[in-house]
Amino acid sequence: MTPAPSAPEIDLSSCDKEPIRTPGSIQPHGFLLTLSGAMEVLQASANLGDWTGMPAREAVGRPLAEVIGEDAFQRMAPELATKLGARPYYVGTVKAANGRHFDVLGHRWDELTILEFEPTERGAPADFRQLYSLIGDFLQKVNGAESVESLARLACHHVRAVTGFGRVLVYQFDRDGHGHVMAEAKRDDYASYLGQHFPASDIPAQARQLYALSPIRLIQDANYTPAPLVPALNPATGKPNDLSFAVLRSVSPVHLQYMRNMHTLASMSVSLMVKGKLWGIISCHNEDPSPVPFEQRTACEQLGQLLALCIESREDAHELQFRLEVRRIMVSMLAGLTQGSNFIDNLSSVFPELLRFARATGVAVVVDDRVLGFGDTPDEDGILGLVDWLALQHHGDIYHTDKLSAEWPGGANMVRNASGLLAMPISRIHKHYLLWFRPEFVHTIEWAGNPHGKLVQASVAGLPMQLSPRTSFAAWRETIHGASVPWHGGEIELALEFRTALLGIALERAEQMAELAEELTRSNKELEAFSYSVSHDLRAPLRHIVGFADLLIESGGSEDGERRMRFLKNIKDAARMAGKLVDDLLSFSQMGRASLRPTDVDMDDLVAACIDKLSLETKGRNIEWEVTPLPVVHVDPTFVHLAVYNLLSNAVKFTGQRDPAVIRISAEDLPHETVFHVADNGAGFNMDYVHKLFGVFQRLHRMEDFQGTGIGLANVRRIIERHNGRVWAESVQGEGATFSFAIPKLEH
Repeated sequence: MTPAPSAPEIDLSSCDKEPIRTPGSIQPHGFLLTLSGAMEVLQASANLGDWTGMPAREAVGRPLAEVIGEDAFQRMAPELATKLGARPYYVGTVKAANGRHFDVLGHRWDELTILEFEPTERGAPADFRQLYSLIGDFLQKVNGAESVESLARLACHHVRAVTGFGRVLVYQFDRDGHGHVMAEAKRDDYASYLGQHFPASDIPAQARQLYALSPIRLIQDANYTPAPLVPALNPATGKPNDLSFAVLRSVSPVHLQYMRNMHTLASMSVSLMVKGKLWGIISCHNEDPSPVPFEQRTACEQLGQLLALCIESREDAHELQFRLEVRRIMVSMLAGLTQGSNFIDNLSSVFPELLRFARATGVAVVVDDRVLGFGDTPDEDGILGLVDWLALQHHGDIYHTDKLSAEWPGGANMVRNASGLLAMPISRIHKHYLLWFRPEFVHTIEWAGNPHGKLVQASVAGLPMQLSPRTSFAAWRETIHGASVPWHGGEIELALEFRTALLGIALERAEQMAELAEELTRSNKELEAFSYSVSHDLRAPLRHIVGFADLLIESGGSEDGERRMRFLKNIKDAARMAGKLVDDLLSFSQMGRASLRPTDVDMDDLVAACIDKLSLETKGRNIEWEVTPLPVVHVDPTFVHLAVYNLLSNAVKFTGQRDPAVIRISAEDLPHETVFHVADNGAGFNMDYVHKLFGVFQRLHRMEDFQGTGIGLANVRRIIERHNGRVWAESVQGEGATFSFAIPKLEH
C-alpha cells in the first residue's frame, strides 16, 4: 500500500524571499502559451489539454495555428505583430479549433511572447460599455466626496456592484508597510474590517513591489491545483519564467492558506499608485469561488486609477495648505530674529512661534552649557545629556524621531514630554542646538488578529506539524506607548530651510564681530574673500533662483508639468548650493574665535568615525581604505574631527574617476611632533599653485569637474595652526596627492 504523501511545508520565516514572480505554474481557470518570434509554441501550461484537447507536450514546438486553430490564429496575428508590450494587452476573443471561445491577453516579457487564454461563454469581443457607465457614475459623485475616506468608500460600492464580491475594502499602507482599512462595502453576513490594521508581514515587501508593477490580480479559487509550465524553464533564458505581468500567474501557497484561514476563496486586488508609489489597494473578498470576466476586471482597474488620481489631488491640496501655513509662521519668525543684536535672545523672543512652526509642546535652545526652554520640556540635565548624544552621532543638518526612547537610552526618562524630537544643530563647531519636543501619544490600534502571532503550528489529517499563516482575524487591540505623533515631511523640509536662514543670520552676526578680531590684518583679508565669495560664488545660485522663478511665473498657465518640475528642481539645486556656501562661510568665521578644549584623542577612533560619516557619500563606490595604526594625540576633538573629515572628504571627491579609489591614512612619530598623512590616487594638482591650496575660496580645478566651495582646506589650515601645528601638500598631477599635518607634542 502506497503511503499518503506528506503535505508541503509552508515556511513563513522566509515568505518574503519566495519566488513569487517565478512560480513555474499558473492558476488553472485558463491556459498559457509562450511563443518564439516565429510564432512557435515554446512552452504550454500542463492544463492545455483540458481546454483544447491537445496535451501540452505535443503542443511544444508546433506553430501556434496548429495548437489553437487556423481561424483563431488569423484573428490574432495582426495584434500580435504590432500591439504587444510589457503590460497585458487584450488581443481579442477567439474560437479555438475545438469550438470553445477564449478571451486572449498577450504581452512580451522575459524574452518571450506570452499569451493567456481565459474561457468565455460569448463569441463576440469583450463589451466595455460597463466601463463607461461605472466611470461616469463615479465621476458624477466625486465632487461630493470631501475626504479621501469618502472617495474610497464610494469606490468600494462601485467595485462591489461590478464584481458581486461579498466584501470590498480600500486598504492604505503606512510608512512601515502596515495596512489600514479606511473604507468598506460588504454583505450583511460578512465580517467587517473597517478601521482595523493588518501587519506588514501579511503583504511582504516583495509582494508590495509586485503590486506596484502589476495593477490587478485575481485569485478565482483558493483551492486550485496549479498548472505547471511545460517545459519548466524558459527556453530563451534557461531560468524559470518571470510571470510578473501574467494575469494567470500562480500565487504563493502561503497566501492561499492565508485566504482559506480568512474564509475567502476568491479575491481580487487593484493597486492604487499615487505619485509613482504604492499608496494602497482595493481588496475584494468572496467566501465562494468567483470568476471575474476580463471586461469587469478592466472596469475595476480603470476605477482604481481614477481613485488614485483623486487621492493624489486631495493630498496635494492638503499638503499645499499645510506648507503655506508653516511657511507663513517661518517668515514671521525670521522677521523677529533680525530685530536685536543678540542672536540667542532673539530666538527666545519667538518661542511661541517656534512651537506653532513644528506643532510641538516644548522648545529649547542650547548654547554650550546654557539652556533656554519654553513650554513643556525635559529638565536641563536631560537636555544637556541629549545634546551630548546628538553631538556624538553626527546626524547631519537635522535629526528627527517619533520614538526617542527606542534610539537613545536616556530617552526613557523623558517619554512623557519628549517621545518625539526634532533637533537642529546651528553650529558645526560648538554644541549649539535648537530642539523641539513632542509628548507621548498613547493610542490604541485595532488589528485584524494578533500581528505578533503570524506563525502558528498546524496539523492536518494526522500529518506532521507544519508552519501555517495565522488563523485568527478577530479584532485584537494593542496600546502603543513611548511614541509621539510622527513628524510631517513638510515640517522636516521647512525646518531645513529655517536652518539655512538661521545660519545666514548667524553669518551676518559673525561678519560684524570679525571687525573686532585681534588679528586685524588677517581678518581684513578674509573679509575680502568673504565679499568676493558673496559677490561671485553666491551670486550665481541666486541668479539661477531668480531666473528660473521668472520662467516658472511666465509658464503659470502652461500645462507642461515636466517643464515646470525642471524649473523647480533647478531652483532647489541653486538654493541648496547657496545654503552650502552660507554653512561653510559660518564654519570658517567661527573657527578663528572658538576656544580650544584639548584632550587625549585616539586618532584610530576619530578616523573610523569620519569614514563612517562618509558612508552615505561613498555608497556604491569602490574605495579601498588603508589605515595604519594611529597614535593618541592631545587636541580639541571637535576641531580635529572637522579637519580630518575635510581631508578625507577631499580625497573621496578627487578620486571620483578611479576604480578602485585608494585612500591611505598613516602617521609618523617624530621627536617633537606627530605627523599625519592622507594620500590618494586621485586627480592631484599642479604643484606650481600649491601656495594657493589652503587659501579661502581657492580652487585648483574647475567647479564643473569637482563641486565644492573652496573653504574646506582653509578650515584645515586654520584648525591645525590654532594647535600650533603646520599643514602642507604634495602631488603629481593625474597620479594623486598627499595632504599632511603635524601636531606638536606636549612638553613634559
